Amino acid sequence: MDMVPTTWPLVALHYTITVLVIWRVLLRDNLLPSIRLAWVMVTALLPVIGPTAYLLFGEVRMSRSDRRHARDVERRLRAAWNPDDAHAPIPPEVEPAFAMGRATSDFPPVGGNRATMLPEDDSALDDMIAAIDAARDHVHVLFYIWLPDISGTKMAEAAIRAAGRGLPVRVLVDQLGSRRLIRSPLWGQMQAAGVTCRIALPIGNPFVETFYKRLDLRNHRKIVVVDNRVTWAGSRNCADMAFAIKPRFAPWIDVLMRIEGPVVRQFQAVFLSDWMIHCDEDLGHLLSDAPAPVPGGFVGQVVASGPDQSISGMAETLTAMLYSAHDRVTITTPYFLPDTALHEAVCAAGRRGVAVTLVLPERNDSRILGAASEGLYLSLLKSGVSIQLFQGGLLHAKIMTVDGHFAMIGSANLDRRSFDLNYECNLMLFSREATMLLDTRQESYLARARPVTRGELQRWSALRRIRNNAVALAGPLL
Repeated sequence: MDMVPTTWPLVALHYTITVLVIWRVLLRDNLLPSIRLAWVMVTALLPVIGPTAYLLFGEVRMSRSDRRHARDVERRLRAAWNPDDAHAPIPPEVEPAFAMGRATSDFPPVGGNRATMLPEDDSALDDMIAAIDAARDHVHVLFYIWLPDISGTKMAEAAIRAAGRGLPVRVLVDQLGSRRLIRSPLWGQMQAAGVTCRIALPIGNPFVETFYKRLDLRNHRKIVVVDNRVTWAGSRNCADMAFAIKPRFAPWIDVLMRIEGPVVRQFQAVFLSDWMIHCDEDLGHLLSDAPAPVPGGFVGQVVASGPDQSISGMAETLTAMLYSAHDRVTITTPYFLPDTALHEAVCAAGRRGVAVTLVLPERNDSRILGAASEGLYLSLLKSGVSIQLFQGGLLHAKIMTVDGHFAMIGSANLDRRSFDLNYECNLMLFSREATMLLDTRQESYLARARPVTRGELQRWSALRRIRNNAVALAGPLL
């Protein structure tokens, strides 16, 4: 009898919070209806858990001071460099995608670039190390994950050697992804040798910071720039293929291309933006040095995205690329959980006769994302999309090629985290030669993959289908 007067204030408080959270969801601007509906359902149907989840993860919160500082950095970099000074003409069929890339990060397409495909194995990072050892002016390094393993140690030793020659060496790593390096002796050894080491998106007291910023925003970029003349594009973190933090999914299969030409300066600008946000050092003058164009080189454009943007630029750029397709599209990604527009663009391409192939890992290190992807398989297969499951390890490459002459490669997965929460950096390129390098690499993935059939999906148990569809239903929140 005493429980009613004791518990009713708690019940009233719960319903008040639930109503207020739903009110907040309904009042928010620029929220897709699918995401709005998902949060209303989660908040209403999961007592305590739903409202708490929304308060922690429902909004991309950044402090006002961080936003002001980021805008100031962008203003100073723009004052130091006019990105339009090397604008290249592009064919009409790919112009919408390049325009969307320009709207995302304000970089124009530039010509005269060269790409070299690097090996799939651990020797790929040796190309970076050799360039660092040959550096004459500066070395800039940014990784989401940098492990103190064999490859990570070799990279750190190269940075130490460059600093020993008197070069400015700047290293920026994500607090979460590179926590093992930060806690290892290598971090202190680099600092002692004169390497300037900084941490991106540092994690402080979560009980305090959660009230004014979202804690799971991460810098997922992988950028190395040497002397403003060479950079690399791809999915490779600074780690062995054995990937010590998740060895049971090894080997991790990545893609890495060496890039030379004017587009290197765009990668440099992205690094400098991140660096200047975390360090009180104005480096805009480094953008005045324009890399020399390569005769007959390809047209390229950096597409850099982050949670401080008002648009989902990476997803919209990929969507525009898909709508330009006439013949074939091949997509490789470890995590496939696109927004509605991108998913519909993939399906629409298949329905209008484009040969669309989606290459995913057979075993995914994220069970939730793997289940959510499976929840989309039937709609993809019904649209004529070929789904191929890679069986030679965890396929971590992120590639999309279109019609043999148009492509994107970089750090962004085809999932909502990459589109909305991570800082990402991709390269979009228009070139038959460079796209052929990427198509050839993807053909090697297909040689180690097996197709998914509708018959296989029909043999799945009812529990598996319920799990997949339930997780896919929550896809807008993942």
